[in-house]
Amino acid sequence: MSTSSLHPQSLHPHGVFSAALTPLDAELAPDHARFIAHCRYLLDEGCDGIAMLGTTGEANSFSLSERTALLEAVIAGGIKPNHLLPGTGVAAFTETVALTRHALSVGVETVVMLPPFYYKNVSDDGVYAAYSEIIQRIGDAKLKIVLYHIPQMSMQPISHALIERLRKAYPSTIVGIKDSSGDFANMTAMVERFPGFAVLTGADPLLLPLLRKGGAGCITATSNLVARDLAYVFKHFRGSDEDANLAAAQARIVKARELVSRFAQMPSLKALMAGRTGHAGWQRLRPPLETLPVAQLKELLASAAAFAAAA
Repeated sequence: MSTSSLHPQSLHPHGVFSAALTPLDAELAPDHARFIAHCRYLLDEGCDGIAMLGTTGEANSFSLSERTALLEAVIAGGIKPNHLLPGTGVAAFTETVALTRHALSVGVETVVMLPPFYYKNVSDDGVYAAYSEIIQRIGDAKLKIVLYHIPQMSMQPISHALIERLRKAYPSTIVGIKDSSGDFANMTAMVERFPGFAVLTGADPLLLPLLRKGGAGCITATSNLVARDLAYVFKHFRGSDEDANLAAAQARIVKARELVSRFAQMPSLKALMAGRTGHAGWQRLRPPLETLPVAQLKELLASAAAFAAAA
């Protein structure tokens, strides 16, 4: 059970956020209408918000104009800005500034921000300088930043010392972190070291144990498929380990994550989304990402059918 009396609702952001997949049209451009429909589905399934244009959303394969156009389309389509956590961090800090200013201009106040990630072995001083420059250039007190720790992809970890320094300098701006490292010890250490700082896991099965340690929630890929179970866990995480419904929801989350991690995750998720919606176009990915080989796709779909039958 929880070692913290702090309820996640006292943190910002908190809850279940889907790292939403981005559907593509025949020209491999973001399919606005289908994405808006997907956002509505995720919210209806219990998500607290949509973390669009992240890793799962293939954000770094899209241009700035494609990213801004998709965000505008989603809001025009009726999704409230306070339900959105767009990714705005790119390699050039000036473009991060532009994307973040644009998000603020359409009513979004909280963004998820990668550190600059092209150059490797950059010191904390360098990463601090980049974040500081971004925040100062934007100069908007409404801005809230969720740092994005995904060292296996960015090769640029976000250390606890860096978090401490950023929070001291910008306490109302640096509000949380998405930790996609899979390192539960790192997540719990941040919860303990930084009271009031929203720690969100990027690994679906870790939502329940992290909430019980005082975490704020999750931003996860498998929520595209099991948002309802994740939402149930968030609502009932303080329940007993003997709570059969909670245990069943957690078991489905774990199995779903295992299912989409058997092969490459994004094409697996998109293939399963195509199966759920009946729209084959969901399988499209922008190069260099590729769809699953036929043999893997058949195995994935067979396993998914068995999973659905057992659910």
